[in-house]
Amino acid sequence: MGPESTDPRQGFGPHRLQALLRFRYHQGSLSAPEFRPGEIILSAIDPMDFYDVRGQLSEEEQMVQDSVARFTDEKVLPVIREAFEEHRFPAELVPEIAALGLFGSSIDGYDCAGLNAVCYGLICQELERGDSGIRSFVSVQSSLCMYPIHAFGSEAQKDRWLPAMARGEAIGCFGLTEPHGGSDPSNMKTHAKKDGGDWIINGAKMWITNGSIADVAVVWAQTDDGMRGFLVEKDMPGFDAPEIHRKFSLRASITSSLFFDNVRVPEANMLPGVRGLKGPLSCLTQARYGITWGVIGAAQACLKEALDYSADRELFGRPNTHNQTIQRRLADMSRRITSAQLLSLHLGRLKDAGTMQPGQVSMAKWNNVRMALDVARDARDVLGGSGISAEYCPIRHMLNLESVITYEGTETIHELVVGKELTGVNAF
Repeated sequence: MGPESTDPRQGFGPHRLQALLRFRYHQGSLSAPEFRPGEIILSAIDPMDFYDVRGQLSEEEQMVQDSVARFTDEKVLPVIREAFEEHRFPAELVPEIAALGLFGSSIDGYDCAGLNAVCYGLICQELERGDSGIRSFVSVQSSLCMYPIHAFGSEAQKDRWLPAMARGEAIGCFGLTEPHGGSDPSNMKTHAKKDGGDWIINGAKMWITNGSIADVAVVWAQTDDGMRGFLVEKDMPGFDAPEIHRKFSLRASITSSLFFDNVRVPEANMLPGVRGLKGPLSCLTQARYGITWGVIGAAQACLKEALDYSADRELFGRPNTHNQTIQRRLADMSRRITSAQLLSLHLGRLKDAGTMQPGQVSMAKWNNVRMALDVARDARDVLGGSGISAEYCPIRHMLNLESVITYEGTETIHELVVGKELTGVNAF
């Protein structure tokens, strides 16, 4: 949408008046303004949306973004700094997240919202603008737990778990990564043996989001017939999910280990619709897609903090925003964010069209998380000494993103996925 639009739904926000003035100038109703060096020039461009990505969204997509943005501003941001400092997951937000329909938002039926992929991406973006831990919680619930139950589960499993998870009455976790390493799931040690009408699971999982509060764990284990998925319930004897403490990243998120000591799981708890690596890898594709959007929100939060701080900070007799070095750094942050926005938007359109490929998700995850981490680090530096203070968000986002760049496939793994697509050679 060009500068002639004055529709407030198109996302000009505080710049709507400037857009109107520019429109009148282009129509010849105003004389050309004279700009002087050092003068602040009003712009119709939203600093958080330089290419007006919002103008490419449908009305429903804009409404979803606005609703989640309001939730983040009013509910997440007032509590997240303290939660991060206290190493505490703000569980009080779960009922409100559920009430907004954010769990399993892309699933049709089962009390889920049935939104498109772009809406889910926008949900992730606005939540991670608050904190990566909040987005991770919703991402695991939706993409790594509800998705496989919906895609591979029996009708009885869907009826039992999906409505309860959509309402936030049941929490899920996803058990794939193991203590000896996560980048090679084919080397899985956790195994399940058939015993009459049940399965006996032994093994361990590591770095599991939501683990200690989960009512059900989607656990992947080797069997004599290939890798299979199982729904392990929290009260099953031999199953333990202790929380991992002393983290310096994702401190407002619960991370756990999962231990299985002869855990007896009934046949009815095995996901019948998938066998082999296709199951967990398809779940990771869903989660990685959401991450490509989520980290944009973290980067936007850092850019806004850097802009605001630089405008207020005075050095050598003038605001920092009047210095070329600061402007160049802010401009580079904006360039990186804009590129990531366009990448994720197009990826979302491909996903909604049913043509998205896993390699495309890998490129976006690799590019966008690296972008967000670089922006967070530079924003922290722009804030000088204040950049290490919890009073400002860049250091929190930077620490969180050190985890995001590793989980759901490390940066190197995604580089190799793209390399395989380019060359046809598997270099893993």
